Amino acid sequence: MAKAQMMMPEEFLRKLSTLGSKTDEISEKVLEAGGEVVLAKVKSDLSAVIGSGTAFDSRSTGELERSLGLSPVKVDKNGNHDIKIGFAEPRSNGDSNAKIANILEYGKHGQRAKPFLKPAKNASKSACEEAMKRKFDEEVGKL
Repeated sequence: MAKAQMMMPEEFLRKLSTLGSKTDEISEKVLEAGGEVVLAKVKSDLSAVIGSGTAFDSRSTGELERSLGLSPVKVDKNGNHDIKIGFAEPRSNGDSNAKIANILEYGKHGQRAKPFLKPAKNASKSACEEAMKRKFDEEVGKL
């Protein structure tokens, strides 16, 4: 039986060993970079749908847009890192920002849907992935 042995380049092995101790730190930075791209698109799409195509003058206070943001990076029970885009709660009047966003996204009786989350997610997917790759390469390059 033939036997083959391959040696990894020394520089690559050094980066891998350094990355091991900084994996969590780099993962957080990479997720934040991707999250910022998606957040910008969601904010843009939300601004475009608020008050558009209404039968009456808009009563928007801007509170929904101001409450939109990124969560800190968290590690789930399986050890996976994640970041979320969502709305801070509650509104100044005690109502829920998530409820208002849900009504905008899916509509309700007498109010047509004005999707902004799903289109933003789909439109920003490749830009998010590219931003995450760039950030990863940047962080690995610092090692």
